[in-house]
Amino acid sequence: MKRRKFLKKGFRGFLGAGLLAGLYTWQVEPFWLEFVKRKMPVKNLPNHLIGKTLMQISDIHVGNMFDYNFIIESFKKAQKYNPDFVVYTGDFINYEDEMQFGQLDIVLKHIVKGKTATVGVLGNHDYGENWSEQHVADQVSEQLEKSGVTLLKNSQQSYNGLNIMGLDDYWSPNFVPEKLMNQYDATKANILLCHNPDVCDLDVWNGYKGWVLSGHTHGGQCKPPFLRAPILPVHNKKYAQGEIDLQDGRTLYVNRALGHLYQVRFNVRPEITVFELQQV
Repeated sequence: MKRRKFLKKGFRGFLGAGLLAGLYTWQVEPFWLEFVKRKMPVKNLPNHLIGKTLMQISDIHVGNMFDYNFIIESFKKAQKYNPDFVVYTGDFINYEDEMQFGQLDIVLKHIVKGKTATVGVLGNHDYGENWSEQHVADQVSEQLEKSGVTLLKNSQQSYNGLNIMGLDDYWSPNFVPEKLMNQYDATKANILLCHNPDVCDLDVWNGYKGWVLSGHTHGGQCKPPFLRAPILPVHNKKYAQGEIDLQDGRTLYVNRALGHLYQVRFNVRPEITVFELQQV
């Protein structure tokens, strides 16, 4: 009898721990935002930009899979940092139908803008079903531009001495990296935005040296301690999250995403990154 009672209590304890863990991964961590602060040494950075802030926001995934009021609340927190530059690295919506355009408009009323510039690139989800619906990308682009986000589509733009380069999404029909990289000017203070970090392994870089800011992976959303995330939507599984030295003059940063495809996270909190610009 004592053994039976012991096993029953143990089983109840196991069930209770499982329920608590499930509630945590569903209701706590998906909404436990972390502001990650990093130094960003940039070659050729003008003196007047030393100490300025560049904020990266990625993968907000506005749609029906989670309460997008979390994105609005996060934007309000981010605005208090009063960033000089804000860059968005794709996946603004989780497209199912035209309802997402209205939802995106609600969120964009609270969008975080930089004092000097607000720039973005599109992600695969911004291209709708099978990442190939041009009308979805066009609609998302129009809404973003009206909200003050300059979209870079295999193009670049300089802002007060900082040159921001942006590639269209790797999986989209408009990915033409040569259009941008053939214009690479190593004498400028460059940073580059591309949604999918797998682009780093393509032979398209034309000697580029500098930072590459990406998203796409969400850090896997769930990661066992001390192990790699089991599910990552990239070919190169090293490109999971955080800062990665590519050993050739490029530094990749993979943002863990602010939003989620599914409302579940474990050991991979949602992230907004705040970089402090420095000279090399």
